[in-house]
Amino acid sequence: MKVLLINGSPRQEGCTYTALTEIASALEKNGVESEIFQIGTEAQRGCIACGKCRKIGKCVFDDDLCNELAAKMASADGIVVGTPVYFASANGALCALLDRVFYSGYSNFKHKPAAGIVSCRRGGASAAFDRLNKYFTFAQMPVVSSQYWNSVHGVTPEEVRQDLEGLQIMRTLANNMAWLIKNSKNGAPPPTPEAKHCRTDFCSKH
Repeated sequence: MKVLLINGSPRQEGCTYTALTEIASALEKNGVESEIFQIGTEAQRGCIACGKCRKIGKCVFDDDLCNELAAKMASADGIVVGTPVYFASANGALCALLDRVFYSGYSNFKHKPAAGIVSCRRGGASAAFDRLNKYFTFAQMPVVSSQYWNSVHGVTPEEVRQDLEGLQIMRTLANNMAWLIKNSKNGAPPPTPEAKHCRTDFCSKH
């Protein structure tokens, strides 16, 4: 069992990373492996709506992290996406990447437990948290909760480590994630999907 922890911050070992390491430590205590995937500082393309991914099974652009990340997400048992808060939202580079990852590969993530976590100085955490959850609910991924909304506060990793409530929220999230993964492995199979209706775009196919 393995959880992929995505660090959506350009800072390799900043506040978001600090929160993710708290999750990793708690997962390890539950017998669940983890890997931190850094998006780093390289430019990430946005989706250009070309539709080629529907034909080739991956994003047509193969010169950044998109297809590598999609493959890692497909092979993981659970996913946590972490982001710093920029202007009351998730990091734009992360969102550009996730737009393409989910549009091209969301069918590979179905029923995988997932969670978003955010790091902020003061405000904007709830809006950024909501932004991340939109990806999971689109892909039929069970959203893992904690004892409060998944955020830590601080400007530096040292300040995040002083946010004892925030760190406890991360550990509770990890415990719930591990519990869900173990139950999904040993429990009932996922539901059989219904045949899809025509999209509600009021096209001439009706």
